[in-house]
Amino acid sequence: MEQPNLSYIASMSGGDKAFEQKLIDIIKTEFPEEKRIYFNNINANNFKEAAENVHKLKHKISILGLEKSYDVAVTYEHNLIESSTTGREDFESILQIMTEFLETL
Repeated sequence: MEQPNLSYIASMSGGDKAFEQKLIDIIKTEFPEEKRIYFNNINANNFKEAAENVHKLKHKISILGLEKSYDVAVTYEHNLIESSTTGREDFESILQIMTEFLETL
């Protein structure tokens, strides 16, 4: 599985390390809460709400350079809209990888 990286953040910052850190801090603050809300909704079979959570989370997936994982999230979001959890395991593996990566920053 692909690994998160800061390449996209670095390319957006133009070398501004303070900007990079601010963006990382925002992600580190928002991601755990968004992930918690997703798990609450998916465990309650609130598929529409879970799809909205995945929609928000996929932007952070993209920012952390996870291109293939972004595609997984798009497919999973669509499946949730159709009340299917196909792709759940793969998506939740991505969340775990992101969690572990953010803990190292």
